Amino acid sequence: MDNLNKVLQSVREDDFVEYYIFPHIESNDEEQQERVLSALLEKANRIAEKYTKSYLWHKDEFKLVVRTTSSNYLTHIDGKEENLPPHLYGVSHYGDNIQDEWFIVFILYEITKEISDTIAKVYDVDGEFLLIEAADFLPKWANPDLCNNRVYIHEGNLHLLTPKDLDNPNISVEEALQNIHLHPASTVASVDIQNSLKNKLAIFPVSLMDNFHHATVFVPTAVAALLKESPKFISAAVQAFCNRDSIDMKACRAMKYFPPEQRVATRIKFTKCLYAMLSHSKYIPDRKIGWNLPPVSSKDYKQHLLGVKVACGMEILVAQAKPSKDIEGDRAWDQYLKILKEKGYFQGLLEGSKDFNNLLNKAKEYYIEHRDSMHYSPPIGQEILLQLRKSDISYEQLQKDAQNLLPDDDESWLDICPEDLDKMLQERYGQKKVFKVDESTEPGTFAQKVNTFLNHVSEVEGAEFPVEDGSDKPIRPPRSKKDSKKGVSFSSDTVNSENQNKVTFDPNSFASAIQNILNFVIPEDDSWDLDSDSDMSEYENDDFIKDSNLNGEGAKDVKNKMEAYMEQMDKELAGTTIGQSFEKKCTLKDSSFEDVENFNPVDIDVNALKNILESYKSQLGDSGPSSNMLGPMGIHLEPKK
Repeated sequence: MDNLNKVLQSVREDDFVEYYIFPHIESNDEEQQERVLSALLEKANRIAEKYTKSYLWHKDEFKLVVRTTSSNYLTHIDGKEENLPPHLYGVSHYGDNIQDEWFIVFILYEITKEISDTIAKVYDVDGEFLLIEAADFLPKWANPDLCNNRVYIHEGNLHLLTPKDLDNPNISVEEALQNIHLHPASTVASVDIQNSLKNKLAIFPVSLMDNFHHATVFVPTAVAALLKESPKFISAAVQAFCNRDSIDMKACRAMKYFPPEQRVATRIKFTKCLYAMLSHSKYIPDRKIGWNLPPVSSKDYKQHLLGVKVACGMEILVAQAKPSKDIEGDRAWDQYLKILKEKGYFQGLLEGSKDFNNLLNKAKEYYIEHRDSMHYSPPIGQEILLQLRKSDISYEQLQKDAQNLLPDDDESWLDICPEDLDKMLQERYGQKKVFKVDESTEPGTFAQKVNTFLNHVSEVEGAEFPVEDGSDKPIRPPRSKKDSKKGVSFSSDTVNSENQNKVTFDPNSFASAIQNILNFVIPEDDSWDLDSDSDMSEYENDDFIKDSNLNGEGAKDVKNKMEAYMEQMDKELAGTTIGQSFEKKCTLKDSSFEDVENFNPVDIDVNALKNILESYKSQLGDSGPSSNMLGPMGIHLEPKK
């Protein structure tokens, strides 16, 4: 049954952040815990309200509840096997606006600063996500498997507990809290880790208002009255509209609760994320419903269209409203039930059987009790409907208020040019050295940059770009001499040791051997590209080549035959129209081609650069093969001026 409970608990949207605040409570008395936690909750809410009073949440607000020892044991909503010490608990869904998650982290920092002896813990679907921000400064031992239950916030600082034994890194939350209380100086994270997180949180609370956008829209009078009284409704309305389906569109065609005939102008506060979502969501209102919009060319058209979208979102929310115990026709319940079946909750039982129905009823009870925390069926629709029935809507007053509206905020932030994007990326990830290519670029330099990238050896984790040290020489892997004692060994004659029967592997020797074999199979023509780094000349000093039997007469015969074939093919193509389509080198005296009239060798570098530039030009500024291929190499194509 415990496993079934875990299945019920694990079905949740993945855009959530969970947070805990642990006070220093030594008493096991339930009433004492309740008193301490209630007092802590009151203090924490006062601190949070200082920053959240005028804040507009994208989805869920910051909210804490009391969890004593017994109540935590009964719920286990977080899916943890461990019975946690008494604490305040909260879970919030942030949707598409990741800033809400970091704002919650900021609030936790402030609470632990102002309330002594409190320790906060926060994580999301990625686990200990605070460490992701400080990834460049983590100790070598820190990885997702070892950091579980080792990251906390105390007195406004991050604490990272180092495991005593890497082979047994498990630690309970209770043990971690005791370590921090007893030895806070030894558990506090390094200065670099602290600074990386504080830089991330530096925008709070100074820049909170920069996250909002105010715009005038024309909406039905009831919508204007509701949003004036409860601005938070706009978040749910925008998301309901942007995530609408065919069933929701039926409600939009009826507009039962918010008829469009009587509309007024009102100024609405959005987050920038919500405003961008609403602006870019395509919708053509139906005039038969009563949406009489001005012409598209009118300056008021956008305000009317945004108002239609907001009104439709509110209508969808009310249409979705269900009594707290009613799940009939609840699409969120249908989705929840589907995931339960996929996770094997019903254990393959026959649908309709007694055991199946018992599990189904248990799932229904759990869903009804916890759906608010899972955010599957938000109660916002019921709240809107209740407030709509109580509201005293005055059309005349709303019309009067519309005469004194402030102008809309500038929405130029919606558009970003490539230069601004590059600047943002550089500020976040640092300056990347690029090689700019235009029509004045030397072909040889361009070809050398490409060769440097192609000749670079990648590791098993993936390709790494060559690090430029001021020289233009390609970076080569170290080559080792062929040795029968190296390589893969399965010898049974070796002395017994802990390394016996393990595979020893020299990747550099292996890469060298494969490259040498490939070069013998498809040899390069020395007469065409004497400077090429892919020619056999790069291996001529290797002991591996000198010792190899492949460096005998057989290999020379293969190479000579290939050179003869290539030379004959070039002579035949020189007199065709194909040869005229390439850029040629300057006239050279070459005895190999004296019998071919007006023959000039093809300039490979010039042709490569020419084709790349023509490909980039045909992209018309969009992404394409040339920019996609050269971008990772650090080569930037300049647009033609």
